[in-house]
Amino acid sequence: MAIKSSLTRRMVWGATASVAAIALLAGCTGSTTEEDSVVDQGTTTEENAETGDTVTIGFSGPAADHGWLGAINSGAIAAADSYSDVELQLAEGTNDVTAQIAAVETFINDGVDAIVLLPSDGAALTEVAIKAMHAGIPVINVDREFSSPFAARTTVLGDNYGMGVSAGTYICEQLADTPDAVVAEIAGIDSLPLTQDRSEGFAAALDDCGLEVSARVAADFTVQGGETVTSQLLSANPEIDAIWNHDDDQGIGVLAAINSAGRDEFFMVGGAGSRDAMELIEADDSVLKATIIYPSTQAADGIALARLIAQGKTMSDLITPSVPNRIVLDAPVVTQENVDQYIDLAFAS
Repeated sequence: MAIKSSLTRRMVWGATASVAAIALLAGCTGSTTEEDSVVDQGTTTEENAETGDTVTIGFSGPAADHGWLGAINSGAIAAADSYSDVELQLAEGTNDVTAQIAAVETFINDGVDAIVLLPSDGAALTEVAIKAMHAGIPVINVDREFSSPFAARTTVLGDNYGMGVSAGTYICEQLADTPDAVVAEIAGIDSLPLTQDRSEGFAAALDDCGLEVSARVAADFTVQGGETVTSQLLSANPEIDAIWNHDDDQGIGVLAAINSAGRDEFFMVGGAGSRDAMELIEADDSVLKATIIYPSTQAADGIALARLIAQGKTMSDLITPSVPNRIVLDAPVVTQENVDQYIDLAFAS
C-alpha cells in the first residue's frame, strides 16, 4: 500500500530532479538565459509568515514530571498560539504507552492535518505513527526516535553525543595546564541511550586532549538522586578538578551536596540549560561555570515544521524546496560571557 506522504515527497524530489536536469541540459546547449536558469527554491520567509489555510495539529508528549518536559509541552502550546492559522489538538501528557497510542489513534480518527509526537517510548509508538503516515497525516517525531524511518515525515532531535563533546571540550580548554586533572562525571539514568550517548561524547572529547573520566556516578534526573550520588562521589574523591553533571534539574541536588561538603576546589559544567543554572552562571557565585544546551524548544520547532509541511511550504533559507526529514539541533556551551543569548530559552526547574 502506498504511503500518501511518501508519494508526495517522491513527486517533489522527482520534480526537483527534473528541473535540475533541464537546467543542466540548457547549460550544455549554451542556449540558457538568466530567466531560464532560475530554479524554484520553495516558499520565502515572507510567504511562510503569511496566514495560510488553517491546519489542525495534534500534539502528544509525556507527563511533565521534569522541568525540561514541562518546557517541551508549554513550548508546543506557545508555538501553536503564535500562528493564527494553527489549531492545536492537545492530548494529555502521559507516560502510559497505551494511553499515548490511544491519543494518536484519536488524532487519526479526527483527521488532523499533522501530528507532533514526543513518544514516551519511541519503539512502542512506532506502529501507530506508521498508521498515521499511511493515513496521509505527516508525523513530526520529537526527541525520542521511532524504530522505523517510515514512522515520521520529519524528526527533530537534540544532540546528546554532542552535549558530551561540548562538555568535554570546554573542560579540556579550562584544564589545558593540568595534564593529570581529576575529572568526574555525574550521569543520568545509565540504561537510557541518551545517557550513554552523552557519556560516549564526553569520553571522546576528553581523550582528544589527553584526559579521562577519573570518577563516575549515575543518578536518575531527580534532585534527590543527584544529591545522593554526589555525596558518595565527593566522599570517595578528596580532590577533583572538574565535574560534568548531565542534567540541570538533578544539578540542584548536586549543588546541595557540594555546598554541604564545603567543596569548592573544582568547577562544574551542567547540562540541558535550566533557568536556575543560567542564573547561577550569570551571578558567578558558585562552582557552576557553564551548562550545555539540550533544547527544550524541540516540540515548538516540531509545531512550526508541522505547519509548513501541512500547508505545503518549505524552509525558506534552504535552496532545496522542502523540509528536511531529520534535524539535529546544536549543543552550545553557555558561560557567563554568552548567557544573555540563551537565558530567554531556558526552562524552569
